[in-house]
Amino acid sequence: MNPLCSRCNRVVYPTEKVNCLDKYWHKGCFSCEVCKMTLNMKNYKGFEKRPYCNAHYPKTSFTSVADTPENLRLKQQSKMQSQVLYKEEFEKNKGKGFSVVADTPELQRIKKTQDQISNIKYHEEFEKSRMGGEGPPQHPQTPQQNTTPAYQPKAASQNYHYEPKPVHQAAAAPPPSSGKRYRAVYDYTAADEDEVSFLDGDVIMDVQQIDEGWMYGRVERTGQQGMLPANYVEVI
Repeated sequence: MNPLCSRCNRVVYPTEKVNCLDKYWHKGCFSCEVCKMTLNMKNYKGFEKRPYCNAHYPKTSFTSVADTPENLRLKQQSKMQSQVLYKEEFEKNKGKGFSVVADTPELQRIKKTQDQISNIKYHEEFEKSRMGGEGPPQHPQTPQQNTTPAYQPKAASQNYHYEPKPVHQAAAAPPPSSGKRYRAVYDYTAADEDEVSFLDGDVIMDVQQIDEGWMYGRVERTGQQGMLPANYVEVI
């Protein structure tokens, strides 16, 4: 016979069953007692057989009972299971909720700025070579200087083909990075390599939603980026 959910008291079928804290839960019902954030085997904390998130976990004083060999064994086993489930969920959501690091909005902005700077240097070199072609011939120093006099156009054609617009474009400020901005309402310490740590009041930029409980963003103060819990931040 299928057990009942500890949250909604409805039947829990095997495909949606979560067995934790000596109880059975629906996957959607396994949430924090305070903020109702959906939890999993990786980020939950149990207190009196009730699940809590890290921010709302009741403060308790630990005793030597928490360090018994049996509790250490259970902790290690739970950690291994959590890592397996987390990696599976990460592989499923990979490329859906956010872009890979090589295509972040910040790197795209830097690349565009570098292209604009290169365009400026190109037109500066072009202008210098054009002005130099009107005077006495010089000895070639680089492959560009060697080929420029041979294909030097007339003054009228030079003025026709010269386009100074990229110079004015480069003087403008670089485009702002895309993505939403959030403010941290709690301190958070990263629990894995692909997560990011931050302090209360930090501004999180370029935030992209992954699922109901997790986001991906960059901390403005440190410049670090990675995954973070959604209930630790609020929209600015």
